[in-house]
Amino acid sequence: MTTVLIADDQPLQRLGFGMLLQGTPGLTAVGEAEHGAEAVRLAAELRPDVVLMDIRMPGMDGLEATRRIVATGGRTRVLIVTTFDLDAYAYEGLRAGASGFLLKDARPEEIVAGIHAVATGDAVVAPRLTRRLLDAYAHQVLAPPGTPAEDPRLHTLSDREREVLVAIGQGWTNAEIAERLVLTESTVKKHVGRVLAKIGARDRIQAVIMGVRH
Repeated sequence: MTTVLIADDQPLQRLGFGMLLQGTPGLTAVGEAEHGAEAVRLAAELRPDVVLMDIRMPGMDGLEATRRIVATGGRTRVLIVTTFDLDAYAYEGLRAGASGFLLKDARPEEIVAGIHAVATGDAVVAPRLTRRLLDAYAHQVLAPPGTPAEDPRLHTLSDREREVLVAIGQGWTNAEIAERLVLTESTVKKHVGRVLAKIGARDRIQAVIMGVRH
């Protein structure tokens, strides 16, 4: 069972997410938070697998709450779900350590898929934001001055694992990687797991950052 904490200042939104979780086998809501400080407290107390995090909340916002939850080093992953289709929010959310960023106009099945993805160490970003984020920010923030030409950890990857890392950096799903590299999807999942372990990436978002950076 994947446990979920709902953090949103709108009661109707919390109710909607709660009903979605209640009606989805394998997911359960373990708590609700009305603002960021409460989300941080409940995340520490309940240790949910995933926090559905709004951004604009009174007091501590969702970005700061995400930073604090991730900074504990616990198992809880943060999936930001917001009304605002703003690139800066998406970028700051991912930089804060969120494992995903979706918009509230996403279909229910997309929200569910996003929860499952981040709970298992994967990552998800609203499709219409992905390319815009790379175009707008990659050259500014993913390769800061003084960045080495290549991270030494990349030398620990096999040729196939490097191919997989490049594919992750291009935003391909496991199914797309399997098709293009002529592998089974289960084999791709094993390669992805080894890549994340060898480069010290928490999830695919960090792997994408490293792939673009180098």
